Amino acid sequence: MLEEESGRGSKGWREFIKDHWKLFCLIVVGVIIASVGAILVFLWLVGNAQSTGMVPMAIGLWTMGNLVNFLLNLIFWEVLLIGVPVILVVITILLWWKRLPQESKIKYRFFGTRSRNTSGGNAVSFLVFIAFCIKVFLDGNWNVSFSTWTFNYFVYSILTALIWVLIIFGIPIALGIIWWIHHEVRIKP
Repeated sequence: MLEEESGRGSKGWREFIKDHWKLFCLIVVGVIIASVGAILVFLWLVGNAQSTGMVPMAIGLWTMGNLVNFLLNLIFWEVLLIGVPVILVVITILLWWKRLPQESKIKYRFFGTRSRNTSGGNAVSFLVFIAFCIKVFLDGNWNVSFSTWTFNYFVYSILTALIWVLIIFGIPIALGIIWWIHHEVRIKP
């Protein structure tokens, strides 16, 4: 009870969303745009890597050098096209936060309680793997050698599996969060 009176725990988030709901909506939209941008940069690099000869088309012909070269290029372009703008936005939000009056900041204690949950991060990877297996089976490539798969097929199959998992679990989670915000925060127009 003392935690909620001092503004710690989930009450800090509620107060922040209630007071700054426009900024909160902008942050959510920014996260979505950055995520979609990161996927588009990845797909752009996949198509470019094959057309420029950075990597072979068939996965069975890849070498460790191809893999390292591709990953280094991926990291470079993701940081340049997505990471730098995200860092600039985070710096802008931090500067905005510093300009808030101290009285306003006191009621926003976002990390007042410590969570005891330390695992569960591997569930998404497992679900994407299961969806990937289903996609390969539905495509008729279950008993086809990996060396005959193209890089595009592999990447788009994993991306399709990820989208399936996001749709199946993401939509209900997003609706639950919207419902929670609507009922708990009671945003003032």
